[in-house]
Amino acid sequence: MILFSMSFPVSAVYRCETADGVTFSDQPCGDNAERLTIRDNHIGGSFGDNLPTPAPETSDDPENQSKAKPVETCRFINSTELRTYLARDQVVKGMTTEQVLKAFGRPPETYPVPQETWVYQTDYYGKLYELTYVYFRDGCVESVEYRKP
Repeated sequence: MILFSMSFPVSAVYRCETADGVTFSDQPCGDNAERLTIRDNHIGGSFGDNLPTPAPETSDDPENQSKAKPVETCRFINSTELRTYLARDQVVKGMTTEQVLKAFGRPPETYPVPQETWVYQTDYYGKLYELTYVYFRDGCVESVEYRKP
């Protein structure tokens, strides 16, 4: 039995500024060539891309550790669905705060209590059209409500 392994060579990309402008090349184009780091953009993703960063332990006291609640993770959203939601500027239950920021941007209003809530405003022809309330629990979207002002 013969097994084949596909591997793709890692190539370098260089950025060079010349009198004609900026050029990019796979070869150093002079003394001022700057090597760029290109992120791997293969289709798929890993299961960990969708999870919030766990909170660090703050105490070595065994009494406090027994009271600490376990770190909860958000609902898994596969990478294809996540890209679709982000491309459509949609927020759905189970997204992380980072994913909401990618979809909607920074919220103009936030309320930390009694439940973390981000409020977004949608304008239509310069007038307030809709308010979007995003409710979080443990760093994950619990619900999204759309209301008329």
